[in-house]
Amino acid sequence: MDSADAVVIGAGPNGLVAANMLADRGWDVLVLEATPHPGGSVRTAELTRPGFLSDLCSAFYPLGIASPVLSALDLEQHGLRWRHAPEVLAHVLPDDRCALLSRDLDRTAESLEAFAPGDGQAWRRCFSDWQRVRDELLEAITAPFPPVKAAARMVRKLGPADTLRLARTVTLSGRRFGVENFTGIGAQALIAGCALHTDLGPDSAASGVFGWLLSMLGQDVGFPVPEGGAGSLTRALVDRLTDRGGRIECSRPVTEVLIAQDRAMGVRDAGGGLVRARRAVLADVPAPTLYMNLVGLDRLPARFVSDLEFFEWDDATVKIDWALSGPIPWKAPEARAAGVVHFDADVNGLADFATDLACGRVPERPFVLFGQMTTSDPARSPAGTESAWAYTHVPRDSHDPDNAVKQADRVQALVEEHAPGFGDLVLDRVVSGPHDLQRHNPSLVGGAVNGGTAGIHQQLFFRPVPGLGRADTPIDGLFLASASAHPGGAVHGAPGANAARAALARSGAFGGGYGKTMRYLHRKLYG
Repeated sequence: MDSADAVVIGAGPNGLVAANMLADRGWDVLVLEATPHPGGSVRTAELTRPGFLSDLCSAFYPLGIASPVLSALDLEQHGLRWRHAPEVLAHVLPDDRCALLSRDLDRTAESLEAFAPGDGQAWRRCFSDWQRVRDELLEAITAPFPPVKAAARMVRKLGPADTLRLARTVTLSGRRFGVENFTGIGAQALIAGCALHTDLGPDSAASGVFGWLLSMLGQDVGFPVPEGGAGSLTRALVDRLTDRGGRIECSRPVTEVLIAQDRAMGVRDAGGGLVRARRAVLADVPAPTLYMNLVGLDRLPARFVSDLEFFEWDDATVKIDWALSGPIPWKAPEARAAGVVHFDADVNGLADFATDLACGRVPERPFVLFGQMTTSDPARSPAGTESAWAYTHVPRDSHDPDNAVKQADRVQALVEEHAPGFGDLVLDRVVSGPHDLQRHNPSLVGGAVNGGTAGIHQQLFFRPVPGLGRADTPIDGLFLASASAHPGGAVHGAPGANAARAALARSGAFGGGYGKTMRYLHRKLYG
């Protein structure tokens, strides 16, 4: 029987972050990955044609470059290099007016001022507010819940009155945040469009803070990409781990967490092989997969199982990758230099899109998030060409593969409206529907890319079920390390880092009593 101090299930970015942090503390770590390649959704391949690199899922990393977790790993020492498009984000409205987000604050302010006098200065105020709380907020987002130290520093910095105002801001919808801070549709659309990087429409509670966070990160650090593709980030994490003695075995899916006396003792793989975990098992898989498939509901408290029945996934996704013979001829000149382009909806259009999804309807005019990868990183395709992708959301019950192609055709038609001649540039196209994405990465269940909804009812101490908001599970020694755990989706490494910290605490690395305290709290929560 093989053995390790820690067995990590899944070699996605969170699993690799957790493994690295444990290896840093001298633990013997074994990562078991179900697919033939590490990285999960952070991978790159020549999908469309040779010489054109496509990121298989995630592509831009504002939270990655800003994350205290990833920064602490010093991945640049292992080959990671960040690249930026000339501009960050262009939100193209139906009439081809364009709101530009640039790392140059003056350029952003000038663009928004053209929509409404005073909005440029209002954007500067928002960015000043961001800079005031940036470090504490990023630490609070990525730290285990509750983030006591970061919150205390924020309160000392802001004072009670402004802290309460910030707390209120966190609850606002994207529409309300936009109306309270800006007059023109340009800035309002930027905020609401950034919120839709989650599954939250502009009228959803707390969508404003997601839109504000992503917009301010774009202003601050941009929307960078790893040079050579998203897979470069995975390679850096893998190289760092193996340098520290960590092991990764791919094409070795785990089918069961072995439990004795309510403690995780190891895992069983699909071939029947057993691996003993001397200290901990960390699972970088969605919460329903871990609890329903790998643990078994009969081993969990009845109240926990009841809560798990209400777990909500985020929307399904359709993704299109293109190999293009030249740059995209956007009517809006600002869009030609942007790494990311949003189109074709104002705030009301975004609300219509979100309503269609909530009602189970496939939107006829989808909101599109578009990535110009060669514009961001010239290594992505031959000189003079463009590697590009787009994604949009569809209802979770969109099982018909033809629906993905139909929606991809709608997206391409919309691109053609805003960039006449786009179709003539297409050399090849690959469409990935929800189930194609899941085949690539089993954790993208039904095409959900964020490990569960970002709705406020499933965030903080409600993620993945009402509880402590921590990586600990009702099974002693088993820790949830995926985006289904706090703080949720995006590539920032926080769920993996929090799981590693919890495993270290349980082992006594930060003092004794942790495991006993967690078992007591779980009994109080779930019986």
